Amino acid sequence: MSIDFSTYHYPPDLLNLLVDTLPLLNRSKRDLILFFKGAGVEPKYISDIEEIVSVNRDSISKYEIARTILERLNEAGDKTLRARREIIKRVVEFEDFSCCWESDILKAKGAVAEVRKIINVKDSFTRMKLEREKERLKRQQEYMKELEMIQKRSNELRSLKEDFFRLFQEQNAQQRGRSLEYILNSLFKIYNMIIKESFTVKGENKEGIIEQIDGAIELDGEVYLVEMKWLKNPVDVSEISQHLVRIYHRSYARGIFISASGYTKAAIATCKEALQKTIIVLCKLEELVLLLEQEKDFKEFLKSKVNASITDKNPLYEPLKVFLI
Repeated sequence: MSIDFSTYHYPPDLLNLLVDTLPLLNRSKRDLILFFKGAGVEPKYISDIEEIVSVNRDSISKYEIARTILERLNEAGDKTLRARREIIKRVVEFEDFSCCWESDILKAKGAVAEVRKIINVKDSFTRMKLEREKERLKRQQEYMKELEMIQKRSNELRSLKEDFFRLFQEQNAQQRGRSLEYILNSLFKIYNMIIKESFTVKGENKEGIIEQIDGAIELDGEVYLVEMKWLKNPVDVSEISQHLVRIYHRSYARGIFISASGYTKAAIATCKEALQKTIIVLCKLEELVLLLEQEKDFKEFLKSKVNASITDKNPLYEPLKVFLI
C-alpha cells in the first residue's frame, strides 16, 4: 500500500467510507477507541471522547466517535500523517471478521472491499502522477541538454566564423590552405560528421605517398572524400579528375570538392559526367561564408546539394543565394 492522500488529509470520499467502516469492524465503543490507540493516535485526540464513553456511553454513537476522531486527525495535518496511514493500513489488511457482530459481517466485508478499491484507485492515480512527473522531468532535462548543445554549437560556430574570416587576411598561400583545411574539418566535427581528417596513402612497394586526401566524412550513412582548394584561378578538369580518381578507387565512396575560386565550365561538365558512376558535390567557399553568417545548418545544406546531384544531375546546386559586396 503506497497511498499518498495529499499528505494533508483524507479525501472526503475516503473519510466518509472510514466513518462507515470502522464501527462495523469494532463491536464496542471501547474497541473502537482501542483501535485508534493501536494505530498510534495520540491521547489528545481521543481522551475527551474516552471520558464521554466512560461516563455516559449512550450519549455518543460509534459513528460519531469515528467521525470526530478522523476529522481531528485531518485537521491536524502533517502531524498525524503516520496515524492516518496506519488506520488505512489496518483497515485494508483487515481479515478476521469474527470479531464483528454477526449481523455486521457482510456489511463489514463489503465496506473493507470498498476501502481497498478506493485505495487502489488512488494508488493508481498517484503512480500515474509520479510517472507523469518523472516523464516531465525527463523531457525537461532532455530539453535543457538540447539547449546546451545548441548554445555550445552556436558558440563554436561563432568562433569558427571569426577564424574563417581571418583567412582572407592571410597572404601566405600555403598557410592559408592549411588553415582552411583545419577550419573545414572543425566544421565537420561540430556536426559530428568527420570520420578522418587529412591523411596520406603510401604505396605498398615503397613508392612513398601516392595519395593525399583532405578528409573523409559521413553523411546519411554514405562516406564522402573531401578535397579543398584555395587557388588563384577556378578549379579546372585536372584538379577535379584527381579527386574523382580517388573516389573511383574506393567502393561506394562519394566526393565533396570545396573551392575558394569557383570552377571552370569544363570542370563542372566533368562532374556531371561522373554522376553516372558516383556522387560528387561541388561547393564554393563563398557559400560557406554565407552559411556561417546566417548560422544555417551545415548538414542540411550538404544534404540539399547531394539531393540535387542525384535528382537533378546538378553537382553545383547552390541552395543559398549569395550576394557578394
